[in-house]
Amino acid sequence: MAKKYTYFFGKGRAEGRAEQKNLLGGKGANLHEMTALKIPVPPGFTISTDTCIEYFKQGRRFPRGLWSEVETQVAKLERAMGKRFGDPKDPLLVSVRSGARISMPGMMDTVLNLGLNDKTVQGLIQRSQNPRFAYDSYRRLLQMFGDVVLGIKKIAFEGLLSDMKRQKKVTADTDLTADDLMNLVEQFKEVVRREAGRDFPQDPQEQLRMAIGAVFESWHNKRAIEYRRIYKVPDDWGTAVNIQAMVFGNLGDDSGTGVAFTRDPSMGERRIYGEFLQNAQGEDVVAGIRTPRPIADLKEAWPRVYREFERICRTLERHYRDMMDIEFTIENGTLYMLQCRVGKRTAHAAIKIAVDMAKERLIDRKVAVLRVEPWQLEQLLHPRIDPTLKVRKIAKGLAASPGAAVGKAVFTAEEAVEAAEQHEKVILVRPETSPEDIAGMVAAQGILTARGGLTSHAAVVARGMGKACVAGCTDIVVNDEDGYFQVANLTIRRGDSITIDGTTGDVIIGAVELTQPEELTGEFGSLIGWADSFRKIGVRTNADTPTDARVTRKFGAEGIGLCRTEHMFFEGDRIVAVREMILAENADERRKALAKLLPIQKQDFKAIFELMNGLPVIIRTLDPPLHEFLPRKDEEIRKVAENMGVSEDALKDKVRYLQEFNPMLGHRGCRLGISHPEITEMQARAIFEAACELKREGKRPFPEIMIPLVSDVKELRAQREIVERVGREVMKEYGVKVRYLVGTMIELPRAALVADQIAEAADFFSFGTNDLTQTTFGLSRDDAGRFLPLYLEKGILKTDPFAALDEEGVGALMRIGIEKGRRAKPQLEIGICGEHGGEPSSVELCHRLGLDYVSCSPYRVPIAKLAAAHAVLKGKVKIKEMGEK
Repeated sequence: MAKKYTYFFGKGRAEGRAEQKNLLGGKGANLHEMTALKIPVPPGFTISTDTCIEYFKQGRRFPRGLWSEVETQVAKLERAMGKRFGDPKDPLLVSVRSGARISMPGMMDTVLNLGLNDKTVQGLIQRSQNPRFAYDSYRRLLQMFGDVVLGIKKIAFEGLLSDMKRQKKVTADTDLTADDLMNLVEQFKEVVRREAGRDFPQDPQEQLRMAIGAVFESWHNKRAIEYRRIYKVPDDWGTAVNIQAMVFGNLGDDSGTGVAFTRDPSMGERRIYGEFLQNAQGEDVVAGIRTPRPIADLKEAWPRVYREFERICRTLERHYRDMMDIEFTIENGTLYMLQCRVGKRTAHAAIKIAVDMAKERLIDRKVAVLRVEPWQLEQLLHPRIDPTLKVRKIAKGLAASPGAAVGKAVFTAEEAVEAAEQHEKVILVRPETSPEDIAGMVAAQGILTARGGLTSHAAVVARGMGKACVAGCTDIVVNDEDGYFQVANLTIRRGDSITIDGTTGDVIIGAVELTQPEELTGEFGSLIGWADSFRKIGVRTNADTPTDARVTRKFGAEGIGLCRTEHMFFEGDRIVAVREMILAENADERRKALAKLLPIQKQDFKAIFELMNGLPVIIRTLDPPLHEFLPRKDEEIRKVAENMGVSEDALKDKVRYLQEFNPMLGHRGCRLGISHPEITEMQARAIFEAACELKREGKRPFPEIMIPLVSDVKELRAQREIVERVGREVMKEYGVKVRYLVGTMIELPRAALVADQIAEAADFFSFGTNDLTQTTFGLSRDDAGRFLPLYLEKGILKTDPFAALDEEGVGALMRIGIEKGRRAKPQLEIGICGEHGGEPSSVELCHRLGLDYVSCSPYRVPIAKLAAAHAVLKGKVKIKEMGEK
């Protein structure tokens, strides 16, 4: 059986339906569907997406048999319209439009009025009795065909059009006369001859053949490729081509064209929203050549047409059960629908429309939850730049922590703290951040770094704090000593105002107005509540301080999945005690320093346990290498030496001694606790004393103590023995029993491979996917930013493995660890605490792997909850119910 390439629609009959969007593209499938619904649609036919793929497979040639089918379909179209394609007396004209299976607005190309030439334009004049309309249509064809098919830059045509309007002293295209437009047609033909090296094709069949090929080619134009890269659209989907009889909105004041939505796509209100133009073709509305009128004015201009349009909007919304985006044309007072598709909308509108439609019983709650993509919530959970403002972007880095921030540039943590004390808003700009900068990061509105990746110190800490961060911005060169950074020839100095957008990675000069984040109330709260009722996997957060814990409760997390104790050491005088501990010459001296830290850690743990009353709190014992707590620059070393009463040389010697070639794989994690058991003892005592005091007060503390960087069960047993011994001692002192667990972070491939052995000594596993990704790929997350963009561009990697979990490698290790761990201990609690815990595709993978919970930064909790609900519902809700037609 011969392969079918084309599908006809017209006069109430259609060969395709909405469910065939993969074959017919979204636009084509919906044209067929509207035709079947008896909605007035100009007849036409669709060339399938498969044909586009075949075209490229065959070396950019039409598949055998395609053109024969096209000729057959054109003949059908001629019969439906009562006109002939290329007839010099009464020509049939067609539009040629792209249409991928998903909406890619403005990415690919369209040609209108195809079939016009020097002879058929005379027939159009004769039929319409409107020379101005005919020449206007011809000059539009020349311009679109020249641009889309022949690759001539638009400015070559637009410049002539502007010159003509200036010469005639008019501002609108509609003020040009038929003679003016006829003159433009000749000028445009000359542009084609000069720029393309050939005459504009006068044969309508040749025009059609070339236009179809050009629409196929537009699948691989630069903007379409970039759109697919951003939105992860596969390259092998291809685009359909829709050839449709032209109807004309530029026939005079009783004609027009417009674009509308069945609801407000910005705020979600239940009202028809859109614009129209009288005496215009469709491209005029989207091109911004003329100022359109609000759709409400259509009611006054054409009351009968508006009533019909309103009825069609209601019909389409009820049929598709979604907010629809509609294009229409009015020809001599008759309404035609040219396109409908599920409309793009803001996150705010997406939530409101989904919840409202569920309340209106157009959809159920499952569909409502699926209607909102988890990544859309990023727009609502952080301050963002007002999209109506024009801004000057000067650099671009990695979008490391979402939201926007405005402030004066400062270059050290001390400057940030001082500025905050003076109630000034600042952006901390660093070559890269370290734990030493934590106070400045807390004080700043946002963080900008020249180096580092999506899981660098700056990115991870900023996400945990809910602060905007642009990391790895290689466009800038930071001189933190002299207090400035450069972008090409531009210098931004200390005190200059800048804005960063952690959602896009943009760095902007000057202070830009921001819009504030949403609260978990109203429709937002309803949607997340529905998501909670469907999801199976738990959602906890990474929180290091009582302040973080408060935010955690605000977003409805079910516990703390990671409390990084080292982040508690940088406030106030705490760092002094930490440095005393590191510089100690023996265990006794070290214990004296640790004794100063004990009450501080205990106080923080007590506040966190109290806030999380009854919910689990996973506390990771000290993890980073010790040298990270010491100063690095000479001036900093001098100050610390003075404060501690030690010599600069001694301090420098200690810094050098502790420095490691590869600290990520060095003396850190459980290795610190084994080398210096007194560190683990102090932290365990702080945890148990805080828990016991609260238990005495009738509270319900639930600590889970996590030992990091374990690769062998003997490491975990050694650390567990210390924790349990201290726990027994403290509970005996206080005379109370506290429920607790001891587990480990699985962040090394060996740990996953011997998980059955490690499980014997563990009450829980938590996958630390940041380090597991580093050690699996052999990549440093801070250095990989230099070449990862190239890997993504070349398709070596589909996604950044530090942004979304790598299922084939890291995911496979996780699967082994889960299976082995639960084989040894069936009730083993297993979760994830890396930054992947708030990324939607990673949450879905964790659901499929059977994890008990994911943990993420507090501001990603709603995203994780919605993603977890999607993981349950995907594949269980029929496409028709979702309105994805």
